[in-house]
Amino acid sequence: MLPAPIPGLEQPASGPLVDRFGRAHTYLRVSVTDRCNYRCTYCMPAVGLDWLPRAQVLSYEEVARLVRVFASMGVSRVRLTGGEPTLRRGIVDLVGMIARTPGVTDLSMTTNGHALAARANDLAAAGLTRLNVSLDTLDPERFAAITRGGNVAAVLAGIDAALEAGLQPVKINCVVIAGQNDGDLHAMVDHFAGRPGTQLRFIEYMPFEGNGGQKQHVPAAELRRRLAERHTLTPIERQGGGPSRDVRLDNGLVVGFISPITEHFCDACNRLRLQADGSLRTCLSRDDAPNLRDLLRGGADDAALEAAIRAQVFGKVAGHEAHVDGDFRVFEGVMTRVGG
Repeated sequence: MLPAPIPGLEQPASGPLVDRFGRAHTYLRVSVTDRCNYRCTYCMPAVGLDWLPRAQVLSYEEVARLVRVFASMGVSRVRLTGGEPTLRRGIVDLVGMIARTPGVTDLSMTTNGHALAARANDLAAAGLTRLNVSLDTLDPERFAAITRGGNVAAVLAGIDAALEAGLQPVKINCVVIAGQNDGDLHAMVDHFAGRPGTQLRFIEYMPFEGNGGQKQHVPAAELRRRLAERHTLTPIERQGGGPSRDVRLDNGLVVGFISPITEHFCDACNRLRLQADGSLRTCLSRDDAPNLRDLLRGGADDAALEAAIRAQVFGKVAGHEAHVDGDFRVFEGVMTRVGG
């Protein structure tokens, strides 16, 4: 069920960053680039994309300033995404800038892990606290097919390096695609049960315009049923308003399920997405995002930026409609530009 507007609620000029449904936003995802060295089938078209011109991408100084403004309104969690964030030159410098921002208590990154082995120590030293690594299968051929050329050995080496650098927990994000990797469920569980410091999360495939917009998800309930055939699943109480519904298996591994299609979590959504070009996307499914970059470069002060952000967040939609059967609404855009 989607939330309903709160009668009489007016847009606040100060305090928490809330929308008209009363949802307070404390989590900001920042896409630092739309570029990626992989071409995952669920993330971008097979023909690839025309990357954003460098002049249209936010500078690190612009990103850091916007993060400070968001933090002044109660945003405490920041996640760097892409594209692939480790492709952006000087990414360690940006990590340091954001880690020093007053009010930011949790700084994480989502990466494909390909270049992580060489960067994990520097990222940890700069102030990164946690990592999510995208890994949809352990099978080298299947991995290469899903990523259109990726190297699973490089990703596994990156995970090992992150664990050694203390970036724990390392959460493994596995997008489950019907007919492609849904048979790898138990192999993934068995592997990461033997890697202390990791957690595993299964994510329902999301129908974006850029991946054809087809429903190819495997319901989270079905994945739990399959796991229960071999393991005892003990639910873990949800904390922090995140979308993952976690269980602990009898082998000790924490497994989460992110199910935007069959068990959508729009009613408790607390996140915003700052895209690489400065567009603020208040809902994952919508691409009609006004641009904060233009305000920045037009000379807006922090008060003007705050007012613009508050106005946009207050107008946030109740949620997406990709869970509706029949004429469901496809998520607009392509994942590599949204930042997940």
